[in-house]
Amino acid sequence: MSDTSDYEREREATIARNRELLAQLGLVDASQAIKATKGAKSVAKPVQPRVKKPKEPAMPTRQSTRLRRTPVDPNESPASKRKREREEEQKRREAEEELLAAAEREREAKRPRHNDLDLQALTEEHTPEELSELRSLLAETLKTPHPRQASSDDAFVFDDDVKEDAEVKELKKTMSKLKVVARAKVTKDRIYSAAYHPEPTKDLIFFGDKHGQLGIWDARAPVDDVEDEDGETASVEDGEGGKYYRLQMHWPATSKSSISTVKFDPIDSFSVFTSAYDCTIRNLSLTSGIATEVFATDDILITSIDLPPHGHEMWISDAMGGVTHLDLRAHRSHAKRYELSQQKVGCVSVNPTRPYFLVTASNSRELKVWDTRMLETLSGRSLRSAPNSPSRTPPKGKDSSFLTLPNEVDSEAIEKLLATKRGQSTMRAGWMHNKSVSSAYWDPRGRSIVSTSYDDTIRLWDIRPSWCDKDAVFPSSRPFSQIRHNCQTGKWLTILKAQWTANPDVYPHFTIGNMDHSLDIYSCKGDHIAKLADKTKISAVQAVTCSHPSIVERVVSGNASGRCVLWAPDDL
Repeated sequence: MSDTSDYEREREATIARNRELLAQLGLVDASQAIKATKGAKSVAKPVQPRVKKPKEPAMPTRQSTRLRRTPVDPNESPASKRKREREEEQKRREAEEELLAAAEREREAKRPRHNDLDLQALTEEHTPEELSELRSLLAETLKTPHPRQASSDDAFVFDDDVKEDAEVKELKKTMSKLKVVARAKVTKDRIYSAAYHPEPTKDLIFFGDKHGQLGIWDARAPVDDVEDEDGETASVEDGEGGKYYRLQMHWPATSKSSISTVKFDPIDSFSVFTSAYDCTIRNLSLTSGIATEVFATDDILITSIDLPPHGHEMWISDAMGGVTHLDLRAHRSHAKRYELSQQKVGCVSVNPTRPYFLVTASNSRELKVWDTRMLETLSGRSLRSAPNSPSRTPPKGKDSSFLTLPNEVDSEAIEKLLATKRGQSTMRAGWMHNKSVSSAYWDPRGRSIVSTSYDDTIRLWDIRPSWCDKDAVFPSSRPFSQIRHNCQTGKWLTILKAQWTANPDVYPHFTIGNMDHSLDIYSCKGDHIAKLADKTKISAVQAVTCSHPSIVERVVSGNASGRCVLWAPDDL
């Protein structure tokens, strides 16, 4: 008993000494502070409403053929035996037919959908109430048409540096006010592309993800407190907000249907075009809610699309080194494909002020500027006249009636044109990068080009209007500015692409994601305008970016988990 008492006295003395030591160090309430920190909810936790998944029915237990057979009566007559064997054979055939039918249904589920799809078919996971909300939201955007705003090629071109410095200073002041005002998991998988709707009264952004899903985010819509996946409540005060809707635009819902580009109709913004790795391009009408297919290939992966301001035509780049011209007013069988490279063309951009000029970015490491007026003089070889061509025969199981077989202009014909004196100006400029060129875009003035490359460099070109007006190769193809920027995204992140703001009323600038979980904004001259970051709310690379076409203080970004961020002033 005395041993126990001595132990207790020694233990209490040790506790007293420790408390005295903590008091001297000012750490009396350290344990309570640690407990409070552990119990606190993570500030950066994004809103993710809990979705109860229905339980899948249990699969039947597998049995051998011997066990599946009915017990045999040892005393059965020959007639009964023959009858039993006929019944077993009939059941076996029915089971085989059912297996074949199930396999065919599974194959059909993995094929692209070529038929027209309405909102109900696109939003199978949404309730009728949510579908009604989406229809109302889209109806609000149809009150006023928003054509793509035009710009002149001499806009924001100054004779002295004082005025230009003032514009840059004003832009820096405006962009420095941008903060994280809303976040949400808009799509289920990695964000691949994005487009900001020009409606000025709303922040409506369309995101394309890895599995063919088009997420529509009304970023400033009021929301109630909801429970996340862990059963915790995340409120709007945490910077979470907005409502989103998910449309399965492309099928199957796998990485074979990643949406590579999202573009609004430049005429009125009443429809949205999406291109995907399922080798199709769809047009979703915001008026009718019907998604129709406008273009499809058999096995050529579509990498990007672009439309000129008048909106009647489309240029399509693909992974086989081709660029296709599609007149949206004619049948898609009249499309014409030009083989401009021996390797993948990952990006095509149309000059907004001179729509006959294209810029292409390729895995051949070269950026090229094309004059399509000369390309149109080439006669294409109709692929329909050679249905047995091994490179164009539709794969087994694909419905060839939906496929587009454009007229083909091969690389040999283009090389012959470039070798002639008259065709030398077809390719106005070309610049070799150190590694693959991942993107290249014209600015709203049709004057500047920005490119990104795996050699970790952003390059800027200034194309003077006088160069474009002459029927000759550009005097210089050298970029006037080069910016070091980490572009090593690897396998699990979307490729970083510099995206111009489409607003013609502000000094030209572009946005690009940064590998340090931030977002950079640069001017058309290469000046660093702003670095948007918030480590308390963002913990992933913001790989995809875009900005509002008419409001300067609006930028959005998306990451590899489908979570998106709206950057705007605090007093929004």
